Amino acid sequence: MYPLKFENIYFQKVWGGRKFEKIRDNLPEGNIGESWDISCHVNGKSKICNGIYKGETLENLISLKGEKILGTKMIKGAFPLLIKLIDAEDKLSIQVHPKNQDVKVEGESGKTELWYVMYAEKEAKIILGFKSGVEKKEIKEAIEKGQLEKLINEIPVSTGQVFYVRSGLIHAIGEGIIIAEIQQNSDTTFRIYDYNRGRELNTGRALEVLDVKLEGKESKGIKTLKDGYEKTYLCLCNEFSVELYEVKTCFKEYSDMERFYIFTCVQGNGKINYIIENNLTESMNIKLGDSIFIPAYLGEYSFQGNMKLLKSYVPDVEKVRKEILNHVET
Repeated sequence: MYPLKFENIYFQKVWGGRKFEKIRDNLPEGNIGESWDISCHVNGKSKICNGIYKGETLENLISLKGEKILGTKMIKGAFPLLIKLIDAEDKLSIQVHPKNQDVKVEGESGKTELWYVMYAEKEAKIILGFKSGVEKKEIKEAIEKGQLEKLINEIPVSTGQVFYVRSGLIHAIGEGIIIAEIQQNSDTTFRIYDYNRGRELNTGRALEVLDVKLEGKESKGIKTLKDGYEKTYLCLCNEFSVELYEVKTCFKEYSDMERFYIFTCVQGNGKINYIIENNLTESMNIKLGDSIFIPAYLGEYSFQGNMKLLKSYVPDVEKVRKEILNHVET
C-alpha cells in the first residue's frame, strides 16, 4: 500500500468564490464554494490521482482491498468521514445538522463537523450557537418575524482558529473565510435563514433537531511538545478524532492496522516519505490544501517540512483518552 491522493471534486455555490485559485491550478469556472477532497458519498466519490491505483475510486479500492485500506475495525458500514475545503466569499445560510438518531434520509448519518480556519479576512465572523438564555419558543417566533439574527451568537475569527460544530448546533460561516472541514459522511443540511436568496428553507426540520443548549466557542485543545513538531489534540468524540501537527522539521509514525488516517495540510508545505517493497523509500510532495489518505496497512511513514497538518480518523476513544491523560500527567 501507499499514501493516496485524490482528484478534487468542486461544487459551485451561490456564496462561493475564486480563492482556491491561490493554491490550485485546476479550478473550474464559476463561484466555487466547496472542494470535496476525500469522499465516498453518493454526491461525490473521490478518484485516486497517484500511483498504481490512479483512476480508481476510493469506494472501488475499498471493495478490492477491504481492511488493508480501512483497517480491521473500520471495514463494516459506510465510509465514515468527508474531508472538504470551503471558500465562503459570501455568507452561508444559517443552518443546523441532525444527530445520528434524527436522520430521516436513507443512507445518511448525522453531521458533526470540525472547522479549521485557513484564512480569514479582517472582521470576518462565524455564527455558532445562540445568545445565552434563548429558548426554542423565542427562536420559532423570531424566524416567523424575520428577526432570527437578533438571537444568534456571532464570533470574530482569525486564521488558525478551530471550532467544533456538533450536530444540533446552529451555525453559519461568514463571508471572507476559507476553512478545512472534517465531518461525518453526510450531506444533510437544514436551512433556517438564507438572506433572501430564494433557496429552499427547512425550518420545521431544523427546529426539530435544534439543540439550544449547545454552546458555540473556539476549541483550544491540549498541546504536547515533541522532537521536531508540536501536536495538539483538538477534538475527541465517537465520530472522529482530530489532531493538529505543527511540523518544524519532521516526525515519524506508523499506520494502525485497525483504522485509516487522513492528513490535511492547512499551512505550509513539505513531503511524506514511506516504505515500499524491498525496503525502499519513496516520497510525495505535499502542498497547502492537500489531503493524504494513510491506508491501515501502510506501515512506517514520515512527514518532513514546515507545515501544519490536521490528522483525522475514527478513534478508539478510550485508547486516545489514555494517551492524552498520559501526556497531561507527565
